[in-house]
Amino acid sequence: MTQPTPIRRDGHASLLAAALDLAAHTVPVLPLRAGKRPVGNCAACTANACGGRTNMKNAGPCRCLRPCHGWAAATTDPAVLQSPAWTEAWQQAQAVAYHPGGAGLTVVDLDNADAIAWARESLPATRTVPTTRGEHWIYLGAMQSSNAVRPGVDIKSLMSYARWLGPGTGTMADLPDAVGALAVKEPSPVRPVIAVPAPVGGGECRHRTPAYLERGIAMAEQRITETCSEVHTTVYRAFLAVLSAHGRCGCLTDAHVARLFAAAQAKGESPRHCTDAWANARARLGL
Repeated sequence: MTQPTPIRRDGHASLLAAALDLAAHTVPVLPLRAGKRPVGNCAACTANACGGRTNMKNAGPCRCLRPCHGWAAATTDPAVLQSPAWTEAWQQAQAVAYHPGGAGLTVVDLDNADAIAWARESLPATRTVPTTRGEHWIYLGAMQSSNAVRPGVDIKSLMSYARWLGPGTGTMADLPDAVGALAVKEPSPVRPVIAVPAPVGGGECRHRTPAYLERGIAMAEQRITETCSEVHTTVYRAFLAVLSAHGRCGCLTDAHVARLFAAAQAKGESPRHCTDAWANARARLGL
């Protein structure tokens, strides 16, 4: 990949110009709002009602032409980038983001001085881009994205986005095995039993069929798995939906809860975040 030009700091027109330059270098791009967040889904796509557009080829059943769906909206098509819906988004944008995996790249996001020191000792030199708090180390090759692979280190590649902060310096190296190994998750420890109170009257499940419960768990897993932004909120709402339907009838088991926690952790949530979200959902429902 040749080096696109840096962003000029003179408003949304320069952001669009930078996006078009990146797209010309086959790097899929999208606008970011304040707080480094992607544009929210439009009314037709809220909560992925459209069926989503989050598969690896960026061509799901959704045919929305707006910059919806976070990383999956990233595109190299200049006609889309300059379309009316995207122009409106660029006018409100604060930054340009790109989908590293879609460009065949992996970004090792180093968030502090300790993380940078670790990278210099442990990883081969590559192109480096300074960030607000640390550095992005960019490698040739795509892989699974993963947050918090070690203190202060995230991996952004497939199904993720990174903020474009300029071309950086140095020669881009091939993705090393040491980075790939960081994303390999160790087996999760056995979780403590999470008791779900049974209703008064013996705790018989009022649904009377395991298919109803299985469908609810599967839908919650899918909702978590397919989210591409606001993971914390999505996990909490999925837990809340399951508990709303099944939290009082005694049909939930530890195995069901473990499935929901596993789906959340696969999106980067920590066990503590899962436990907190579950406890908050129970508290909201008075369980």
